[in-house]
Amino acid sequence: MAWFQRGKVRIELDDHGHMIESEQWNEKVAEALAEAEGLSRLTEDHWVVIDFLREYHEEHGTAPMIRVLVKATGLSLQKIYELFPSGPGKGACRVAGLPRPDSCV
Repeated sequence: MAWFQRGKVRIELDDHGHMIESEQWNEKVAEALAEAEGLSRLTEDHWVVIDFLREYHEEHGTAPMIRVLVKATGLSLQKIYELFPSGPGKGACRVAGLPRPDSCV
C-alpha cells in the first residue's frame, strides 16, 4: 500500500495502484489519477466510460466484461484503448476509483 498525492488530493492505493477506499473518489480524485496515468484531461468520452464503470460496479460489485463496456458505452474497443492506453481494467478502473478487476475488462 502506498499514498498517492497530487495537489490537494491524497489517497491510499493498493499494490496495483487502485484506490483502497473507493468512497473517497470524486471528480478531483479522478482528474489526479488520470494525470498520473498520463492523460492530460478527461473528455466527455472518458466520463462516459468512468460513469458506466462506477454504475456497473455499484450494481454488480465487479467491473464489467469488455464486451459489456463496449456495448453499453457505444465506444469501440479501439476507442477505449485510445482513451485509456493502459487499458480498461488497469487505467479506466483506476481512474474510476474502482478496485483492480479480478479479470480483464
